[in-house]
Order: sequence, then structure tokens, then C-alpha cells
Amino acid sequence: MFSKEEAAKLRKEFWTSFGKSFPRKWLLYNTKIKGFTFKFVADKKKAMVCLDIEHPDEIANELLYDQMISLRVLLETEIPDVIFNEAYELESGKVIRRIYVNFDEKFNIHNKDTWRNCYEFYMDVMPKFELFFYEYEDFINQAI
Repeated sequence: MFSKEEAAKLRKEFWTSFGKSFPRKWLLYNTKIKGFTFKFVADKKKAMVCLDIEHPDEIANELLYDQMISLRVLLETEIPDVIFNEAYELESGKVIRRIYVNFDEKFNIHNKDTWRNCYEFYMDVMPKFELFFYEYEDFINQAI
């Protein structure tokens, strides 16, 4: 068991190590579409690469998600393990629309032995998400 400070230090070390081991500028929040962001997730139980749709306007949320649903077959061709969830509940209790890929191996951000494989997963999946976005950005943008 880790103290709050030790856990925070390990999380910081995880992300710093990832950035140093795999230096790259990621798309993440720079999609230029409000509420449409790519994220890396890592915690004590799981790791994943996500596309989160959290537009402040619920209708825009729905339109963006529907636009992604219309591209589902194409995305699944590029990323077969992708999961679409229109009601993903975050730890905070907030419900968002999330399109994501789970890291299927055993992972715990507090266990450094699991980090390397997670980093390689991130490096495999996120570029596919980004490339897909760049390919269909104009179409996705038409939703709102």
C-alpha cells in the first residue's frame, strides 16, 4: 500500500518516463473540436487509449458520437479491439461518451514491471487513433 504522496510520485514518474522514453507530440486535446479529446488512461486497475466526447452541449455530444458511429466499421478495420460506449461512467460519476481500447495485459500504475508493455500499447494504439482522426477530421467536424 502506498501513501497518497508515494502514489502521486509514482503516477508522475510513470508519465514522465513515458514522455522521455517515447518523445512525441500527441494530438490529445488539439483536435480543434470542442469536447472531442484523445486521452491516455492509467490507474491501479487498467490502462487504455480513449477518444472522449464531452461537449458541454448535449446535442453536440450526440451528433459527434453519432458521426463516430457512422465511421465505426472503418475504425474497427484500423483498430479491431475498439469499444464504443455512449454512457461510460468516470470515477467521478460523470457519464460521457467514450470510444476506447483497453490494455489487455495485467497493469497497475504502482507496479513498474507493467509500465513498459503499457507504453508499447500506447505507442501502437494512439497513432492509429490519430491517423484515423486526421483522415476523417472534416467529416467528423460536419457533425456540429
